Amino acid sequence: MTGDLPLEGILVLDFSQFLAGPVAALRLADLGARVIKIERPQSGDIGRTLAFGNRWIDGDSVSFHAMNRNKQSLAADLKNPRDLAIVQRLVERADVIVQNFRPGVMERIGLDYATVAELNPRIVYASASGYGDSGPWRDRPGQDLLAQSISGLPWLSGSGDDGPVPVGVSIADHLLSCHIAQGVCALLLRRERTGRGGLVESSLLESMLDLQFELLSTRLNDPTLSVRRGSDRSAHAFLAAPYGTYPTADGYLALAMNPLPRLGALLEIPELERLTRPDDGWTHRDTAEAHLSERLKQNSTAHWLAILDAADVWCAPVLTLDELVESEGFAAIDMTQTVVRGGIAITTTRSPIRVDGERLTSTKAAPKLGEDSLSVQSEFGLDRGGDA
Repeated sequence: MTGDLPLEGILVLDFSQFLAGPVAALRLADLGARVIKIERPQSGDIGRTLAFGNRWIDGDSVSFHAMNRNKQSLAADLKNPRDLAIVQRLVERADVIVQNFRPGVMERIGLDYATVAELNPRIVYASASGYGDSGPWRDRPGQDLLAQSISGLPWLSGSGDDGPVPVGVSIADHLLSCHIAQGVCALLLRRERTGRGGLVESSLLESMLDLQFELLSTRLNDPTLSVRRGSDRSAHAFLAAPYGTYPTADGYLALAMNPLPRLGALLEIPELERLTRPDDGWTHRDTAEAHLSERLKQNSTAHWLAILDAADVWCAPVLTLDELVESEGFAAIDMTQTVVRGGIAITTTRSPIRVDGERLTSTKAAPKLGEDSLSVQSEFGLDRGGDA
């Protein structure tokens, strides 16, 4: 993007690890903020060694590259008084702090919000946790699968014959990163109006509960509601047929909310044409899905799409990973960018946000551990003793 980015001039100190915190800081970086990643010496962010699919580039996991591009790295041992003094001087000049340690860790270090706000009253402090700072789950490991499981989400996917089926990506982490970044931007706006910083907090669990707002709101107002998953074609425990994915002769087809009699006429399934009552898609869900499965597997995905698209039916092909990245649609949306580290070109995703009609892209790769320590100390007038 050309011109000023929305958060240009904002300095973020990223104390976080793994995914939720680093991706929240990445979202701020993509909007123009300068992000300095504070990492422990020798080991750094544990995410450097947690390799998605066991894939590595230039000594770090590919996933680390994806979520930490566009940042600098300062190595500091926060248990070392000299290193801590350097970080505290940076805190005095920062606009934002992002951290996702377990509750109590930043208090022991002396970098909790109350302490930091005394050093810098204008600071916007973002704290991401697993399950909040109170309650029986407070000290449980804050990890995506575990948060999904506690939230009950895995019981909403799959069929009635399956056990729990977790979402296959780190959905709790990604949603939490969005909530944290949103809160930071809101507090920065308030600071512009009032001069006052603030604290924004959220957790993996709260993100998962917010994701299920329809289910929870309905259950809280109707205690008789329970989860009853459908057939192996159903894509939602609480939506009527035909909502689901169906095998074709050469792949799969997704069908969203559509009137069953109309589908029956288009696909030549007389049994569906007779399901004319408003609640038939729910009361006869498994039967309707079985009829659709039997019919759709008799021809190719392209064949059915030609019929259904022409009739403006809500449907889509279910693409494999290879089909997605090789498709014209993937090329058209232009969600990739290339960064370079150590002479190695690394392709990753860009920010999904467009500002003033332009995509947000960056050219800076994820930093090597501590690669910016000396330059940052020099820029801010800090030596290893923490003097300015």
